[in-house]
Amino acid sequence: MLHTNLSVNEKGHLAIAGVDAVSLAEKYGTPLYVLDEDRVRANARIYVDSMRKYFGEGSRPLYASKALSFRGIYKIAAEEGMCVDIVSPGELYTALSAGFPAKDMFFHGNNKTDADIRYAMDSGIGYFIVDNAEELNAIEDYAALCGTTQDILLRVTPGIDPHTFEAVNTGKVDCQFGFSIETGQARAFVGEILKKKHIRLRGFHCHIGSQIFDQVPFCDAADIMIRFLAEMKKQYGLLTEILNLGGGFGVRYVDSDPVIDIAENIRLVASHINARCIELGVAHPVILMEPGRSIVADAGVTLYSVGSVKTIDGYRSYVSIDGGMSDNPRYALYKSQYTVLLANRANENADFLCTVAGRCCESGALIQENVLLPRPVRGDILAVLVTGAYNYSMASNYNRICRPPIVMLSNGEDRIAVRRETFEDLTACDL
Repeated sequence: MLHTNLSVNEKGHLAIAGVDAVSLAEKYGTPLYVLDEDRVRANARIYVDSMRKYFGEGSRPLYASKALSFRGIYKIAAEEGMCVDIVSPGELYTALSAGFPAKDMFFHGNNKTDADIRYAMDSGIGYFIVDNAEELNAIEDYAALCGTTQDILLRVTPGIDPHTFEAVNTGKVDCQFGFSIETGQARAFVGEILKKKHIRLRGFHCHIGSQIFDQVPFCDAADIMIRFLAEMKKQYGLLTEILNLGGGFGVRYVDSDPVIDIAENIRLVASHINARCIELGVAHPVILMEPGRSIVADAGVTLYSVGSVKTIDGYRSYVSIDGGMSDNPRYALYKSQYTVLLANRANENADFLCTVAGRCCESGALIQENVLLPRPVRGDILAVLVTGAYNYSMASNYNRICRPPIVMLSNGEDRIAVRRETFEDLTACDL
C-alpha cells in the first residue's frame, strides 16, 4: 500500500488505520472524509522532535492550518507542541474556539484588512508575518493606539525555483507575496520597519513552494537567507532572532512519488545552516518551518459511492461518484495526481481503464483520469487516498451540494469530528 496506515483486510476491503473503510461508509454514508488521528500525531512528532534535536531549543514547526482547519486539528497541534500559522480571521477564530493560545499563532497573508489586524491584536496574536508597507503602517497605528509593541516577521522572497509545478511555487521574485531580496526591496524595507516605535522585528520568513522531496531547495534558500541576515547585521546592526523557512516536505500521492525521510532531511538542513552561520558570522537563529500538507495529507482518505459506469466506444469510460469537485477541487485546479481504488474490492485485479468523474454539473469536474480499477458497479465504494490536505479546506457548496463530514480514527475507534452539512445549512444565511 502507498502508506503504512493503509492495508487490505481479510474481507478484501481497504482498511484505514486498521478500520474497515466499507464499514465506515455504511455507518456514516458517502461522500466521507476519513482522517487517521494517530497518523497526524506521528507526523507532527517527527517535525517537533527532529527540529528540537537538530535546530536547537526554541525551534519548532508551525502547523500550516490552511491545509486543514477545524477545531479538532488545533487541539492536536497544541497537544503535540506545535505553533500554528493562520491566513485569515476565520482560521484565527476556529483556533481560538478550540482553545489554541493566540501567542503561539503566526498570522500570514498578503492582504490583511484593518479589521483582521484589530481582531488579531485584540486576541493577543503572537506574530504577524508582514507582507507589505500598508500592513506595516496599519499594525503600527493600532499598536500605538493600544499602547503596545507588536512582534513581527518580515516575509521576503529569496528567488528560489524549487522545481515544483507553478501553482505551488511561491519563492520566486515575481510573486504577490513578500519583498524581494534580489531587487533590494527587502533590504530597504527593513530600514522602514526599524523606524517604527510600536513594532519589533524579530526575524524573517520565506516560503519557496510545496511538494519538495529533498533538502537541497531548503539549503539553497537558507544560503540566501543567512547572507541576508549577515547584511542586515552589517547595515542596521540587526541581530535576527527567528528564521522561518516556510513549508514542510513533500507527500506521496502516487507510487511514483519518492519516499522521504523527513527527520534525516531536517538533520541535513540543520547541518547546512550551522555551517553557513559560522562562515558568515551570524548568530544561529531559532528555526521555524510550516508543514501543513505533510502533517495531514497521508492521514486522509475520501470515500465515495459509485453511481454509474458509462463507456463511450472509441473514447473512454467514465465512473461517476456521489462527490467530486465540490469536496476535492484539486484535480480541476492543478491536475493533481491521486491514487484511486475500490475499497470493497481492494484485492481484485484492476484492469478497467477509466476516468473518475464527480456529480457536479461541470465538464472539468473530474477526480482523476487514466485510472485502473476492477470494473465498477453501482454501489461500489471508491476510495481516493492521501486527501487529508486541501480537500475539506477547499471544499465548496457548488451546485448546492452539502460538504461531507470528517470522521476521525484513533486506536481502532471512529468518531465524528465535523458533522455532515444539511440542506438547512445551505440556506442558513439566506434572507
